[in-house]
Amino acid sequence: MNYNEIARETLQAIGGKENVAAAAHCATRLRLALHDESLVDQEKLEAMDSVKGTFSTGGQYQIIFGSGTVNKVFAEFSKMTGTDGMSTTDVKSAGAKNMNPLQRFVKMLSDIFVPIIPAIVAGGLLMGINNLLTAQGLFIDGQSLVEAYPNMADLAALINTFANAAFVFLPILIGFSATQRFGGNAYLGAALGMIMVHPDLLNGWGYGGALVSGEIPVWSIFGFEIEKIGYQGTVLPVLAASFILAKVELSLRKVVPSALDNLLTPLLTIFITGILTFTLVGPLTRSAGNLLSDGMIWLYDTTGFVGGALFGLLYAPIVITGMHHSFIAVETQLLADIAKTGGSFIFAVATMSNVAQGGATLAVFTMTKNKKLKGTASAAGISALLGITEPAMFGVNLKLRYPFIGAIIGSSVATAYVTFFKVKAIALGAAGLPGVISIQHEGLVQYVIGMIIAIAVAFVVTIVLGKRDEKKQAIQNAA
Repeated sequence: MNYNEIARETLQAIGGKENVAAAAHCATRLRLALHDESLVDQEKLEAMDSVKGTFSTGGQYQIIFGSGTVNKVFAEFSKMTGTDGMSTTDVKSAGAKNMNPLQRFVKMLSDIFVPIIPAIVAGGLLMGINNLLTAQGLFIDGQSLVEAYPNMADLAALINTFANAAFVFLPILIGFSATQRFGGNAYLGAALGMIMVHPDLLNGWGYGGALVSGEIPVWSIFGFEIEKIGYQGTVLPVLAASFILAKVELSLRKVVPSALDNLLTPLLTIFITGILTFTLVGPLTRSAGNLLSDGMIWLYDTTGFVGGALFGLLYAPIVITGMHHSFIAVETQLLADIAKTGGSFIFAVATMSNVAQGGATLAVFTMTKNKKLKGTASAAGISALLGITEPAMFGVNLKLRYPFIGAIIGSSVATAYVTFFKVKAIALGAAGLPGVISIQHEGLVQYVIGMIIAIAVAFVVTIVLGKRDEKKQAIQNAA
């Protein structure tokens, strides 16, 4: 394979060197920020054997080459464009200029939550292991493993402690990441998160009970009372507080003399933001967060499988817009408040959508006689079943249209099924076949059945629509 030639053809198809603002690559895709996407010759790109698909999202134009190939293509491409050494962060920054305000907001949420996902995933999966150890009825004579083997009790307790840490101290993780995203000192953001979960405060999960009993501890300062309530497991309060902290810090640095900057700026930033957090920002955003969680639960419980079917139908179109990144914040809140929410139903929806895309792509693989499309569909279909849908969705299904229709129908039917049985996840993870470890054990069987439904319905509908499409083309060609 001549990677230099591939890079040269790609550069010509996207409008030349002058049209490239920034370039980088990830595991499978060449990620580009272009000055003018209308200059892209889409047909020329699609005709290239090495190109598995293209799509535009979040201000970036992305070309799928596949694992291994993209590295070598980028090595040549970067020499031609002078973009050697650029990262995906550079591309995101350049591409942000092409976004509308809503897209920028979604990107902001993504920038904050994506870096902390590994910690949340680790905690959630450890929680799943703890559930396997302590769940009644899974093993011997209806007992849990811990009951059958008491010497494993402390192991389960140890794992439970490890699992809960990321959620108990979630404001520290978010404070660090959010403050960094907003341009402030990330360590001051982490310190603010520590203040919000300080052990001297009433544990945030005990706030409801204290509110009922009227025994809420307060600081009484010159007759003004401030509630001493912690913010364990919350999302909105620390997001808002981190934004304020970053703006206060940046404002102070403009007016505080440089000789006193290292002393006064951190002191005043933490003090001012801390006061605002406990008097105004925290209480308001806690209520807003509770309303959000309660609203999602109400919607889930009230609309049932009908709402699930609609969500499953719309999930893939939402992914196309990039809006699905905003779900990370909602899922984090649902998981952090798992005692009330029972977990995240969004994960199950995402899984049904992903494997349905895989089922539709594999249907194309069985039908098509085009060797290039066959090769793309086989790899992309398997990738989608494992939770990575970009190659399938943008490289095959959207191009042909009818597989995408088959996929969203399969997703809708399967999501209605898992919603009816209240299947929820206790962790974030790969939303596909590997996601079984993230699901509550009560809904594990229904989750697997849901995936089978999604794949089967998407596969069959795609075959039916594909046959109809072939007949229509045959009639048009004969006429």
